[in-house]
Amino acid sequence: MVNSCRFSRAAIGVLSGAAIGMVCDPATAQSSQAADATSDAVPIKTLAQSPAVSITNGSLSARIYLPDTQRGFYRGLRFDWAGVIGSLTYRGHEFYAPWFRAMSNRVWDFVFEGDSVVASANSAATGPVEEFNSEGGALGYADAAPGGTFLKIGVGVLRRPDATPYSSYRTYPMVDPGRRSVAPKSDRVVFTHEVADTSSGYAYRYVKTIRMVHGAPSMMIEHELRNAGTRPISTSVYDHNFLSIDGAGTIAGLELTTPFALLADKPPSPDLAVVSGMQLTYRASLSGEQRVAVGLSGFGPTAADYSFHIIDPSQGAGLRITADRPLQRVALWSIHPVMAIEPFITMSIEPGQTFRWSYRYDYEAFSASR
Repeated sequence: MVNSCRFSRAAIGVLSGAAIGMVCDPATAQSSQAADATSDAVPIKTLAQSPAVSITNGSLSARIYLPDTQRGFYRGLRFDWAGVIGSLTYRGHEFYAPWFRAMSNRVWDFVFEGDSVVASANSAATGPVEEFNSEGGALGYADAAPGGTFLKIGVGVLRRPDATPYSSYRTYPMVDPGRRSVAPKSDRVVFTHEVADTSSGYAYRYVKTIRMVHGAPSMMIEHELRNAGTRPISTSVYDHNFLSIDGAGTIAGLELTTPFALLADKPPSPDLAVVSGMQLTYRASLSGEQRVAVGLSGFGPTAADYSFHIIDPSQGAGLRITADRPLQRVALWSIHPVMAIEPFITMSIEPGQTFRWSYRYDYEAFSASR
């Protein structure tokens, strides 16, 4: 969601570690931020030239950006740097078309700019990217005094500049990005990230594998998180699942189906979308600054309810997302260029122990209903 504050130019240094300053003006923040964003925005075409690898199983193909502190597509501090998927195609359909026109260091989350969107460095990610959130926002943040350090899983050791609460949209000075390695093969890529924050006692070894399933239009995202520190790791993780099938975005007829009866914490406007039984269906194509954002519940305590089937009848394509861990909570967020289902799981890992989890993505193509 867009913050109602704009940022002073002198205070911004999203990837340089500078402290952030804000000027709150609810009446003009959105327009000022949008105007400011165009002056230094980096076009998506430029970002797309970042280092990447391609993997395929013959029918399903993906382009995956590589973590790189200098030239990486994603260098924000919100999402895991490993496994940012810039493109995934199946039978002529593109599932992860870019949802933003450009990235700007001077945007808080994202801003609308006419018919397009400019995203912040922390939010400018594509595909099924993941964010880890712990009590207090990130591991050790609540305990760290101003000037102290904390750990953001998938990112590195960061510095807490002041006493304000943690925010996923704020940029913190990077102290140590950790050690990374990448092992690509024709049908998979393995990312390893090792990092330790000695002052807080948190450390981990994190292995993430993205692989194509042999003989099926399916992709697995598999994780191993080993607690290499002296303190227990207690965290949730969710997959943002930035989805835009063939670049159509959030359009009328788009459907989400689950194996459980959906309960919406705040039902969306019935002109835009309706929740009924096990389905959420968009009645209208989102436009302008319209959005549908809702918390969803009704799921049970087993991994069987971690199942989300999304289809776009007009494009003739869809996918099903499943996992081997039970849901903690579920959110849905959408604006006109993108729809995202965000399933959360939780984990608690004692020192020396390892937690494993995986997601499966099954893609489909069928006759369009245009």
